[in-house]
Amino acid sequence: MAVSGFVKKIRDIMRMDAGISGDAQRIEQLVWILFLKVYDAKEQDWEFDDEDYQSIIPESCRWRNWVEDNSLTGDKLLDFVNNTLFPVLKGKDVKGADGSICVHGIKVDANTPIRKAIVLAAFEDANNYMKDGVYLRQVINVVDEIDFEDTKESHAFGDIYETILKELQAAGSAGEFYTPRAVTEFMALMIKPRLGEKMADFACGTGGFLTSWLNEIRKQVVDTRDNALVDSSVFGVEKKPFPYLLCITNMLLHDMENPNINHANSLLKNVLDYTDEDKFDVVLMNPPYGGHEDASVKGYFPDDLASSETADLFMSVIMYRLKQNGRAAVILPDGFLFGNDNAKLSIKKKLLDTFNLHTIIRMPGSVFAPYTSITTNILFFDNTRPTESVWYYRLDMPEGYKHFSKTKPMRLEHFQPVIAWWDDRKEIVEDGWDKAKKFSADEIRENNYNLDLCGFPHEEEEILPADELIENYKERRAYLNTKIDDILATIESMVVSNEI
Repeated sequence: MAVSGFVKKIRDIMRMDAGISGDAQRIEQLVWILFLKVYDAKEQDWEFDDEDYQSIIPESCRWRNWVEDNSLTGDKLLDFVNNTLFPVLKGKDVKGADGSICVHGIKVDANTPIRKAIVLAAFEDANNYMKDGVYLRQVINVVDEIDFEDTKESHAFGDIYETILKELQAAGSAGEFYTPRAVTEFMALMIKPRLGEKMADFACGTGGFLTSWLNEIRKQVVDTRDNALVDSSVFGVEKKPFPYLLCITNMLLHDMENPNINHANSLLKNVLDYTDEDKFDVVLMNPPYGGHEDASVKGYFPDDLASSETADLFMSVIMYRLKQNGRAAVILPDGFLFGNDNAKLSIKKKLLDTFNLHTIIRMPGSVFAPYTSITTNILFFDNTRPTESVWYYRLDMPEGYKHFSKTKPMRLEHFQPVIAWWDDRKEIVEDGWDKAKKFSADEIRENNYNLDLCGFPHEEEEILPADELIENYKERRAYLNTKIDDILATIESMVVSNEI
């Protein structure tokens, strides 16, 4: 199966439908169809293993039953999808003209197994955008051609799904759900997963970190008992309905029998209420930054950690939910490193005083290009002891690259210099600039917890697109404001102590 051929065929059909407006709707439309196809394939496996298995989906709404009815097309298909399939999968009963129930909506309670409950959660906010039943039937037929019993074809579809996730970045704001695979693979590799550990991502988006963790830990599997440990090793939370559906489908494609993915907001619980049962051995995350939450969310955090920046709040959640001796790798923007507002300072103080922040990898500015120019960093820390020193490594652009781009994205091999350095750390100076260096925790404290060290050499400014230029100027202004505030604070303290 050709990846490009499948995606192109679907795109060409949907473009003829008047109900589809733009790439974001096209992808969302395709994903709920894919979910039902993938879920039906998993149910066939579950039925093979358990002859008493009962689907949560009523028989008339199971993929295998209504898709195989080729007479179900045009207006008849639209009527079924809009007035029977979607209401039932959203948990609503479908009634006849006489008021009697024709099809019961699916029901979920506290005792419903995860692998069944995910159906209702997945369709809670799903939509059918297509208005032409003939085109809808054509799309469904293309998807139905996928044979998940064919191992080769099943693996090929994994590539197709990865392509779909990448296309999210081209669909405007949906790009926030996707972290480049090279980055998630690197972080999962360096965190060194161990069988039996439980890993979490509290804003998991499409599940990139979860799948990279699974790919790493499955290298250690030798028997069925190990497989069971893998199946229970990941936990995700995603508050937005569309990426949640993407993530569930992603987990099913990666052979997760019971995807433990919650459709919720990780920030809506008092961090002081977390117990040991709420904590994890490993956290891998790219927290949303620059996002917006209701002002009431701050009430779930201690006053000194309450922030209006979502990345700050997630850092607090991570610290409160990391087990003793647990490990974490987190992507954060430069603004976190040099920020000196009260919340950021308190978070960084807690990070250094309670956790062992041992490594910061400074990534090139175009890792997430062309969708954002914000420069990011990977912070590695563990819950073993207070920080004594922090190693920095500046990852430069690979030879022959001026920028990463959609056609030339970052690849795992580009992290090879870091991987080679990781277990044999040495300070490196290039052209008078620190590329790798160790700083003591005391040095960082004396610098007012400014973690903005081992930065990139200043280059001659180039002409950028207007939106990237504005974003760069905003980031630079924030940096300069921080420096000015530091100088003013120093002068004021000298005035108060009569040194001036």
